[in-house]
Amino acid sequence: MGISRLIQCVLFWLLLGGIPVVAQALTFSTVVLDAGHGGHDGGAAWYGLVEKRLCLDVAQRVERLLKAKGLRVVMTRRSDTFIALDQRARIANRYSRSVFVSIHFNANRKTSIHGMEGYYRSSRGRILASSILRSMDRKVTGTYRGLFNRDFKVLRSTAMPATVIECGYLSNRTESKRCASPAHRQAIAEAIASGILAARG
Repeated sequence: MGISRLIQCVLFWLLLGGIPVVAQALTFSTVVLDAGHGGHDGGAAWYGLVEKRLCLDVAQRVERLLKAKGLRVVMTRRSDTFIALDQRARIANRYSRSVFVSIHFNANRKTSIHGMEGYYRSSRGRILASSILRSMDRKVTGTYRGLFNRDFKVLRSTAMPATVIECGYLSNRTESKRCASPAHRQAIAEAIASGILAARG
């Protein structure tokens, strides 16, 4: 086996093995930010926090950071409004040369679970998710829980590289306290923005 072929095989194995590897840079000029939940869909609610509010707060922070870097940013919602998953995907699919980042916070009945996760469906979505999660692992207090391939509606119905980012578990009391802090949410936003920019190459 030639050296170049061996290198390709090793990179492929690493990718399948769950170790984040950015094989190539993505090309995009627009970022579609999707603040999860909204309106009658509050998402997770623990210790006085409601997911939909945190999602919108972080998304708006990311928007400001990306606009300052010259990127066009499209928000699927800017207020406490319910937007169906199909509609979120339709909004995103209006824009060519774009990526889609859906921002969420997690919860589990096992309140000991904590950490940050990224979800993807396509190989290009994995590049995006991996870049964001690596940035969060470096910049945000919390545990890196990994990347997961899932067939979520917003990942399946969007035409561009897409990821769902879970910023932490509100059901974990310690992590919930962190997420309640504007400074922590700003750190999350800065990490997400940096990860998006890094994926652009």
